[in-house]
Amino acid sequence: MSARVTLIGKPGCHLCDDARVVVERVCRESGETWSEVSIEDDPALFDEHWDRIPVVLVDGRPHDFWRVDPVRLRAALSGSPEEMHR
Repeated sequence: MSARVTLIGKPGCHLCDDARVVVERVCRESGETWSEVSIEDDPALFDEHWDRIPVVLVDGRPHDFWRVDPVRLRAALSGSPEEMHR
């Protein structure tokens, strides 16, 4: 089973550290799975996201970047259509 939420970042990124805390907490509260990948390990991810990290994907689609809003992430995971992929 693949993770519902993916955090794309890189080592040494303080915004990525902040995003990780939010993603981990919201996913734990909601029972959702999440994974983390580094743009340093994947040239395609680097080319696509280097200027926006951290990036959060929900169900494989871009959801948030730079700062992760826990309210929006909860809404997306609960299926609230107006907040899913703003």
